[in-house]
Amino acid sequence: MKRRAFLRVLTAGGAGVMVGGASWGLHERLQVSVTRATLPVHGLPAAFAGFKIALLTDLHRSGLVPADLIATAVALTMSETPDLVVLGGDYVTQFDARFAGPVAEVLSGLSAPAGVIAVLGNHDDERVVPAALARRGIRMLREDRLRLTRAGDSVDFIGIDYWTRRASKIATLIDRTALPVLVAHDPRRINEAQALRIPLVLSGHTHGGQVVLPPFGPLNSFRFPVVAGTLKREDTLLFVSRGVGTIYLPIRINCPPEVAILTLA
Repeated sequence: MKRRAFLRVLTAGGAGVMVGGASWGLHERLQVSVTRATLPVHGLPAAFAGFKIALLTDLHRSGLVPADLIATAVALTMSETPDLVVLGGDYVTQFDARFAGPVAEVLSGLSAPAGVIAVLGNHDDERVVPAALARRGIRMLREDRLRLTRAGDSVDFIGIDYWTRRASKIATLIDRTALPVLVAHDPRRINEAQALRIPLVLSGHTHGGQVVLPPFGPLNSFRFPVVAGTLKREDTLLFVSRGVGTIYLPIRINCPPEVAILTLA
């Protein structure tokens, strides 16, 4: 989530959110839990039915987001025994390299039979953060793909950087001998995925709104195709996680942090 968008959320919410909701928001932002979803993927090979992915995104380790919160998310992830762990970007806030090593250290507790893969978000630099994660055995997918094969059928997890937006660039990463799955920090990449006939997109970036006010809902929803959960466009399915951390203010209102456990079907 970008600073301007977040400030617009607070302005639209008014003093009631800032004062009345602050106490609850401080509590809720630490209440990370597991969200489970089954994703029907168009053209999924039968061998991958039941394949379980853990998606963690928007960790935002900073002075406002404690290591203990991320450690809890890691522990919840491992308790679900996923086949693959996907990290969706924004490991720090505003390129603060001081937290690159600490967040990577906490994430080093992640493991899965098919590995741990990661993409970069808009708060991550292109040097310090990816290097810190790679030193902990996390595979960075920067305009790259990971191929998994079962019973002779393959799925490619294609990871792109936040600033990669052209369909022509993403197309160069697709090999039609495998089913493509796009991992992109920004859920707006569903537009390119749909054009390229990519059946599944995994994203974060929105924080689920971070502040959700009834009856208005997530006040950043006008910027994104969906801010949390699933969206189907033709044969392309998007899943957006609410993420773990917070930015700018350490609050979440009606929008608790999550570890998403996604089962392919």
